[in-house]
Amino acid sequence: MLQVSRSFLDPQILSRLSAVPLKPRHAMQGNVSGKHASPHRGSSVEFAEYRKYVPGDDLRRLDWRAFGRTDRYYVKEFEADTNLRCCAVLDTSGSMGFASKGMLTKIDYGRRICASLAYLAAQQGDAVGVSTVAEKIVQSIPPKRSAAHLKLLLDTLEKTKPQGETRLPEILDELAETVRQRALVVIISDFFVDPAQLKQCFEHLRFRKHDIAAFHLLDPQEISFAFGRPVRFVDMEGNTSLFVEPTEIADRYQQSLANYLKQMQQIVLETGVDYHRVTTSESYEHPMMRFLVGRTRGRGVR
Repeated sequence: MLQVSRSFLDPQILSRLSAVPLKPRHAMQGNVSGKHASPHRGSSVEFAEYRKYVPGDDLRRLDWRAFGRTDRYYVKEFEADTNLRCCAVLDTSGSMGFASKGMLTKIDYGRRICASLAYLAAQQGDAVGVSTVAEKIVQSIPPKRSAAHLKLLLDTLEKTKPQGETRLPEILDELAETVRQRALVVIISDFFVDPAQLKQCFEHLRFRKHDIAAFHLLDPQEISFAFGRPVRFVDMEGNTSLFVEPTEIADRYQQSLANYLKQMQQIVLETGVDYHRVTTSESYEHPMMRFLVGRTRGRGVR
């Protein structure tokens, strides 16, 4: 195992997660030979198909048994294996700083998922990069393959703080164009944006042939809305506040939340996103394991 030491990484959890390979759902286009399927033909142990010989083909790839049966020349094609390019996108807007009592903030929880993902990719020799985003791309580290690069990623995540407003859809559209090779794009956010805008940028990423996964982080209090007395709610991405009696708006809040989550579920089904809704009260090991195992068994494919 790679040697890493950070307060937000648990070596025992990493050891358990490392037992399951990180796999893309689609063929990848990396820079070097690796463990993942490529859309191109190459050399590996996985036979792909026969094709007719044309002048200039490598004679070592002729199938003489096929020639003996058909009196025609055929060349064996094999699947090419390549490395995975993983691009993690961590939302660092102000709302990610929220946490109910005794819970991790959403940014701390997301930091753990992002760092674990980077570790797992680096552990199996894949290229990994990280973009922290809010009103703009705060910091972007392109995918590379090395232990020194992993240290840089973890240092960046350690210093990340939640601040600013969310412009996630615009930033995802930008990343869809700037990440030119096929990649596994993992988005970690509370997704406090218009679902219709998310659908558009998810479709943009899919059009660019990226494999998209999303970890949707929600605090338990955001789901239960369990407040027993009047509360002042403060906009963590602006300067406004609102003093309300929770019992008077609880029903409307729950209905709005249900509608929002229903829209999110419909959007990810339509766009083929590997979607994981996560409550920050559970260990980050559990959603990470669901993510990894789902891809191994093919359940992540829409």
